[in-house]
Formats: sequence, structure tokens, C-alpha cells
Amino acid sequence: MPYDYLIVGAGLFGATFAHEATASGLKCLVIDRRPHIGGNVYCENIEGINVHKYGAHIFHTSDPETWKFVNDIVPFNRFTNSPLALAPDGKLYNLPFNMNTFYQLWGERDPRKVRLIINAQRREAIDRMRADGVTEPRNLEEQALTLVGQDVYRLLIKEYTEKQWGRRCTELPAFIIRRLPLRFTFDNNYFNDAFQGIPVGGYNPLIEGLLEGSDVVLDTDFFADRDRWQNTARKMLFTGKIDEFYGFRFGKLDYRTVRFETEVLDTPNYQGNAVINHTSASVPYTRVIEHKHFETFGDRVYDNPRTVVSREYSTEWTEGMEPFYPVNDEKNQALYERYRALADQEPDILFGGRLAEYKYYDMAPLIANARRLFKGQ
Repeated sequence: MPYDYLIVGAGLFGATFAHEATASGLKCLVIDRRPHIGGNVYCENIEGINVHKYGAHIFHTSDPETWKFVNDIVPFNRFTNSPLALAPDGKLYNLPFNMNTFYQLWGERDPRKVRLIINAQRREAIDRMRADGVTEPRNLEEQALTLVGQDVYRLLIKEYTEKQWGRRCTELPAFIIRRLPLRFTFDNNYFNDAFQGIPVGGYNPLIEGLLEGSDVVLDTDFFADRDRWQNTARKMLFTGKIDEFYGFRFGKLDYRTVRFETEVLDTPNYQGNAVINHTSASVPYTRVIEHKHFETFGDRVYDNPRTVVSREYSTEWTEGMEPFYPVNDEKNQALYERYRALADQEPDILFGGRLAEYKYYDMAPLIANARRLFKGQ
């Protein structure tokens, strides 16, 4: 066979695996059904701005090895994720929930008094549950109320979450938000990680660097000629949907997806921030991304007289759409485990990534897992 590995999927997981394999002297063929490399981290240059075509991707990690790995391929800038939320009351609130948020909510600057407000609301939620004979949160709403209280939940979580998932919070499992971080400092940095940024020039140079030395074929559907592609290599890494790989024999897994409306505006600065969440149910989209702020800082945003914004609409996945988020409820998780049992019996086929493992990943753990998977071969 001409190749050591056939890698189905030119996204971040497949590209990282290919990089490790080629660095070890192995020959890889990478195929992807899309017309571009990079999967969901692909960037499209519009008006001189690197547009995150499939939504905002901010790289963050506390693992120095992973940070060094990606920076050895392409330098990263100093972007810090500090999103805002436009709430149903028409006001902007800082995210994550921190002293700036609480001051905007209650006009309170003293962290001790803020703790008292939140703890009183948490106790009230817990007491209501106990009065109903409930000892553990049964759904996302009860979980959120016991973590942050009613003010934060009603204004900044409830309607936004229901838009994201297309379900009422009382119908969503509690484990989705086992933790809701509260910061009692004036710190708008969304992540706690030691390292954070965007590749200089967008994510395409990173993927191109990872795929250097591999043969890449795009606009190619693995399932249209499955036998042919599998016979090109000794082993295969599959990063697509695991249920599709097995012909949906047990049924189809559910996903949520995102639809984007992107437009070029004749203004250098539309919203003054890379990401603003819209938490009101009356607004159909979940957030607005202004892409230039990922790589252009301070007054340099005015160097380009135009800007590009994307509005994100969360929706149920249907055939022909890109699957984004696994719906990890009990039904789907049980179905995935049946497919996983089949995958475990494949001696020469590896499965990895968000779709193959039916699990949402941040980028840094995804890279670490891909490298770990190769080292285990």
C-alpha cells in the first residue's frame, strides 16, 4: 500500500495526527469532503480580515508543551477573550461572571456583599427544591439556580441557553453546567489558562504547517468510494461521524449546529469587541462576532475602513448541515457507546476528534489527544 495512514478529515485532529506521523517518517494521505483544509477552524480572508468561517476559535491552554508545539509551527498573538453579553434589559454585562458583572447587576463593589447576595439566592433555590422533596438538581435550571442564584440565571443564562439548545432549561440535563465559575475580582479574561491567543495570520497557517509533508485531497467524500480509499493505507484514522462510519446501524446521533450570516460593513469598528452574546429570546441569533478584533488591537482597527461581522444562529442539525455540538444526553450517550464498542474491535482503524468520539473538545486538548493517540501506536 502506498501510504502508512489514511486520515479521513483535514481538521485540527487529523492534521495534528498527520504531523506526528510524518515527523516519524511515515507517509500520510489526508482526505476531506470540504473544499478546504482546517475543518471548523478554517479562516476565509474577506476585505483583508481573517474571518473565522465556522465561529470564533480562541486557542487557550495551561499546558506549556501544547503551547510550545503550536508556536513552533506559527507564532500566536496576545488576543485575550473578554466577551460581553447584551441582556434582555438592553444593558451590556461583562463575561465571565465577575465583579464587573455584579457591579453592573447590583451596583455593588464589595466582594463580601456580592457573596452574601449570591449565597442568599442560592439558599433560596435549594430550599425550594427541598420543599418539593428534591435533594439533587434534576435539570439545568435547578442546577444553575443552585450555583449562581436567580438574578444571574434569569438575565444571562436562561434565554441564551434555550436558544443554544432549542430546548427549555427544565428539559436539559443538569450535568451540562455542573460548574458556573464566579469570580469575585474585576477580571474580564474569560479563560484561566496560562496561555491564550490566535495564530498570526489566522488558523490556516497552523493547519498548513501541520499538514506539511502529507498528501492532501479535498472535495472528496470517503463514503463515495470507501473500499478504494481504505485500500490506500495500512491503517486509517477516521475523524468523521462515528454513526455514519457504521452506516447508522443503531440509529443516528443527534447534534446541534450553527448557521452563520456574515456581512461586510462600511465602518471600521462595529461593536468594539470580538464577541458579544445576545441573551434575549427576542433576538434570534446567539452572538455577533466582529472578526477583525481577533488580530487587530487598539486604534489599529481604524486602519481598515471596513469590518466583517457574523451572526450565529443555533439550530438543530439536519442532513446537509455541519454537525457542531454533540447532544450528550442519556439517550445519545447510550447510542454512542454502542458505536464505540464496534470501534474498539477495529485493529487497524483509529477514531478521534469531536465527531468520532461524540464529545465537544477545546482545541488544545484536541491537539494533545491526537498526539497521544499517535504515540500509542
